[in-house]
Amino acid sequence: MNSKTRHAPDAVRLIVFDWDGTLMDSETQIVHAIQSAIADLRLEARSAEACRNIIGLGLREAVDALYPGRGESFRELFVARYRHHWFSDAQASELFVGARETLQLLKESGFILGVATGKGRAGLDRALRQTGLSGLFSATRCSDETRSKPHPLMLNEILQELQVASQQALMVGDTEYDLEMANQAGVSPVAVSYGVHARERLLQHQPLVCLDRITELVDWLAEQDLFDTDATASQSRAVLT
Repeated sequence: MNSKTRHAPDAVRLIVFDWDGTLMDSETQIVHAIQSAIADLRLEARSAEACRNIIGLGLREAVDALYPGRGESFRELFVARYRHHWFSDAQASELFVGARETLQLLKESGFILGVATGKGRAGLDRALRQTGLSGLFSATRCSDETRSKPHPLMLNEILQELQVASQQALMVGDTEYDLEMANQAGVSPVAVSYGVHARERLLQHQPLVCLDRITELVDWLAEQDLFDTDATASQSRAVLT
């Protein structure tokens, strides 16, 4: 865990999470689907690193980053092939260790939870069904129903829907797209180092803290006195150790 000099807000009501690379370990599945789509369309190959780098963007923005200037019809064809491989992949991704327990503890502690993701709605809904986490989140936004990260609209829409001020929210993510979106929306960013982008890239966006495990979020919130009671924080730490 690596804290910065930036100060946490006085009170937090809402915690918004990125999905891929933050809650779910889906990097391998995403890279496989991208490279399979590339092979289907007989395009110039892209390295696994190049494919990892665009995780977090909306699919259309990701296609533009990998193959700029190809136009809308190409973009739609690529997205269709990507989704074919994503939804037919027999090896479903899994939540990071401790993610489920962390979310449950935060919900029980009175925090409002949300998701802001580069996934499409169909992909997120399937992941929520498979993990059984749907009931934990009060609002979710996907890149195919609003602007893609790092534009702040996705996060602003969640704040508006839940009637929470930006100063009372945190955005937790593993990419610079998440942190840039948070900063543009006036929301305090929290980084996780175990996902797609390296710690050095994340720290350039001045997160409140950079966590090495998702379970560290509970301890950090307790250290910042952002839980309702000391008893809740103690219970949270005991369950996650």
